[in-house]
Amino acid sequence: MSSFTETGLVKKLFDLNQSQQSIQTLSLWLIHHRKHHSIIVKTWLKELQRAPAAKKLTFMYLANDVIQNSKKKGPEFGREFEHVLVKAFKNVAQSSPEPKTINSLNRILGIWCDRGVYEEPKIKEYSTALNGTETIPRVEVNGSDKKRKGDSSSAAESEGAKKPRPATASTEKKAKSEVVEVNGKVETHITLSPHQPDGDPPEPEDLIKVILDLENSASSDAVVRERIASLKPEVSELAALDKLEDKEAAMKLAADVNDAIKILNDYNARLAVEMDDRKKLTTMLRDFLREQQELQQQAENRLAEYQNKLSKIKEVQKEVRNHMNNLPDLTSLPDVTGGLAPLPSAGDLFNAHHH
Repeated sequence: MSSFTETGLVKKLFDLNQSQQSIQTLSLWLIHHRKHHSIIVKTWLKELQRAPAAKKLTFMYLANDVIQNSKKKGPEFGREFEHVLVKAFKNVAQSSPEPKTINSLNRILGIWCDRGVYEEPKIKEYSTALNGTETIPRVEVNGSDKKRKGDSSSAAESEGAKKPRPATASTEKKAKSEVVEVNGKVETHITLSPHQPDGDPPEPEDLIKVILDLENSASSDAVVRERIASLKPEVSELAALDKLEDKEAAMKLAADVNDAIKILNDYNARLAVEMDDRKKLTTMLRDFLREQQELQQQAENRLAEYQNKLSKIKEVQKEVRNHMNNLPDLTSLPDVTGGLAPLPSAGDLFNAHHH
């Protein structure tokens, strides 16, 4: 994945389209760069407000995807979007959206409420911004409408505010095949599932941390290796049992064996952890290298593109200079007036007319 810049984010938002793949690709990129969540959400809102009415729903689908898929990575996006969603829903509502756009956004609100993405009071705030009413939208299930408890104001008053249900395993599973409407087209919005694909390149600081941690790995612990090397040969030789002459010697050997087993068990466990960490590092390095190769290729393509552009501009510069050299120098032209008197001014002509 490419590195994060605000300019790059603006371009990606500009290129965003209504397709499932476009939304998913940008969502994963944003989640990967979640440490920039503050500037991401701020830029998202600014570009949403600038976007044409027909594209605002796509921006909202992107926000929905990021909010839901980033939950397992951390709460940053959920909290950050929470502060701007009222403005976002108001902006969409004020852009004279089509009824199907409002229906699609109400469906998102219903899903958020059903899955506990946000508390019910927040969902009501968003609903008010979009619909002018606190009524919590219905969520369609298998072609029918499913009404949550507390949807009506009377039920909310009598029963009080209800805590949203946490997402269960079955709920998460359903999310993977959630069907949504995108600009009139029904699509399976697979980006609703909390899934992060393999091969996501690590941030440089994460890679550095893993490398530094491995400097203190089990295989580099010379002290423990020395203790293992200095274990008595008797603890690993069955023949030593034949040499035991009394119970005291047997108990001493048993104690030595128990100590050796503890040392080796602990060290083997550390080695197993180190082996897993090195496998993880190998994967991280592979993914990081792949990303750097992609970035290198992009840089090479960009360099070739701008070198070509520079070459064309230099050709124009050369032609301009040649053209300038071929133009006559007006200061060196002979005096063609022949010493004639200057032409009369407008005032002179006016006065002559009146005389």
